[in-house]
Amino acid sequence: MVFEDEFDNLEALGLFIMTLNGGSVLAPWVPTRDEILPYIVSLAKIGPNDVIYDLGCGDGRVVIEAVLRGARGVCVEINKELISKAEEKARKLGIIDRITFINDDFFNVPLSDASVIYMYLLTSVNRMLKPKLSKEVKLGTRIISLDFEIPGWRPVHVVKVSLGYRDATLYLYIKGISDVHEINI
Repeated sequence: MVFEDEFDNLEALGLFIMTLNGGSVLAPWVPTRDEILPYIVSLAKIGPNDVIYDLGCGDGRVVIEAVLRGARGVCVEINKELISKAEEKARKLGIIDRITFINDDFFNVPLSDASVIYMYLLTSVNRMLKPKLSKEVKLGTRIISLDFEIPGWRPVHVVKVSLGYRDATLYLYIKGISDVHEINI
């Protein structure tokens, strides 16, 4: 398990540094487990009219799963090698035309087209993303976060998924509901 406050050996955790507005943020790439993908799609109620954004998409597995179920997708990834892997997977599956690939820091990418946003980011990064989500995301957008909450927002649903060695937690937030009575944390 990754502990966001205690990084003794950054290389061993596969961390890279993302630059934000002149500062640095530690952001791990830990792939979302394949066993969790059906839960994500079900919890978000992803359908053919949806556009799902994955912020820090890694190899694209979450967006690919949603696109295979009829949605359109946007993969946002700062690591060029990972975004290339995502493109290659989508090409092999014949769905590359339904996915937009953006090789950039997700803080630079507009989110107004999203009807669903998926994040597997640390709580500290979710906290920093909160103003962007509040400003850019339209009412009714479903936001799924794996394992890490959005501080101050209230999830409308929480799902625990047993992976055998640990439980994964999916938090569902809905813009306009989860953030209405925001708690300042």
